[in-house]
Amino acid sequence: MRINFGELVIGDIAKEYLQRVIDKNWASEGDNVKEFEEEFAAHFGYKHAIATSSGTDANICSCAALYDFGAKRGDEIITPALCFVATPNSILAAGFIPKFVDIELENLNIDPHKIEAAITDRTKAIMVVHTMGKPCDMDSILKIAQKYDLMVIEDACEAHGATYKGKVVGTIGDMGTFSFYTAHQIVCGEGGIVATDDDEIADVVRSVKSHGRPPDSIYFDFQRVGFNSKMNDMEAALGLEGIELFEKNFDKRKNNLYKLLELTKELSDYCYFIKEEEHEKISPHAFPLVLKDEKYDRDRLYNYLESKGIQCKTLFGSLPTQHKAFKFLNYQSGQFPVAEYVGKNGLHFGMHQYINDDDLVYISDSLKGYFKYF
Repeated sequence: MRINFGELVIGDIAKEYLQRVIDKNWASEGDNVKEFEEEFAAHFGYKHAIATSSGTDANICSCAALYDFGAKRGDEIITPALCFVATPNSILAAGFIPKFVDIELENLNIDPHKIEAAITDRTKAIMVVHTMGKPCDMDSILKIAQKYDLMVIEDACEAHGATYKGKVVGTIGDMGTFSFYTAHQIVCGEGGIVATDDDEIADVVRSVKSHGRPPDSIYFDFQRVGFNSKMNDMEAALGLEGIELFEKNFDKRKNNLYKLLELTKELSDYCYFIKEEEHEKISPHAFPLVLKDEKYDRDRLYNYLESKGIQCKTLFGSLPTQHKAFKFLNYQSGQFPVAEYVGKNGLHFGMHQYINDDDLVYISDSLKGYFKYF
C-alpha cells in the first residue's frame, strides 16, 4: 500500500486538448495556453492570468516586475522564514535579497506583528505565502504595506480557491502566484500563473516571462530584463481539465481534510493541527501537523508513517537558519524560534482527491498507533 502526496490522472478532457497539440504540430505556448489563462481568470475572478512554466517562474516574474515600479537590484523583499524554498529562491533569482520574518505557530504563516521591524529603506515588497492553503492575515499585511508604500505579492501556489473575508487569494495584494505541480489543486505536471487585476502589472509580467519583450512587439525589442518562462500547450491541456473539475476535486479534498481532522481530534494533546476560521476558506493542499513536544520525535514519526506506506514531507524548516543554501545571508540560529521549532517538529502528507475513506481511516489508525506509545 502506498498513499502518495499527489496523483496525476489524465482524463478524457485533457486528452482532447492534447490531441489538439498533435493535430496542430505545435507544442509551445499557443491556443491551449491562451484558453487556460482565460478559463483560470474567469473561474476565480481575476482580471489577468499570465501562464508561466512553473510556480517558481511565476514568483520570479512577479519579483522582477518590481523593477518597473522603482525597485533596484539588491533591494529587499520581506518573506516568511518558513515556506517552500521556491519563494526565497525566486527573490534571489530576480536580483533581490530575501528579508526573512518568523511565522505564527497556529497558522504557519508570516507573523504580521514582526514585519515592521524587518523593513528598511531598501525594502520594496512583502511576499507572503499562504502556507498549506491557509490564508495569511491580509488585513494586517496590507495596512503595513500601505504605511510604507510597499507592493504585496501573494505566493498562493498551495492555495487555489482559498478565500479571506470573502476575497479569493491572489489579488488581495498587487499580484498572486500559483503552481500546477502534481500535489496542487489544478495539475499540469508543471506550470504556474501570475494573477493580477492591475493592467500595468499584467503587461510587465507578460514581458518579463518572454525575455523582456513587450506584448505584441516586433521581434527582438527587449525593453527589460526577462526570462523564458512560458507554459507549453501540453501542460495547459492538463490544466484545462483541472479547471473544469475544480469544484468537484476541491470539495473532495476539503471533505478529506475535514474527515481526517475529525478522526484525529483525540490526538490534539500531541499535535497542533490546521484550523479553518470563520472568515476564511482553506484550500486543502495537504495535512500538516506539528508535534507539541520534541519528545514525540518527528523523525521517528516520519519513518514510521513511511513504513506504513504514507508518503511524508517535513514542514520546510527555517530557511535562513536550518538550510545551508541561505547561510551566506548570515542569519543565526535562534533568530526565528517558531520557524525553527516547526522545522524540527512538523511534517505533512497529501490530502488529494484520490484518497478515499478507507485511506483516511488507515492514516488515522496509523497516527493513533504511533502516539499510543506515549
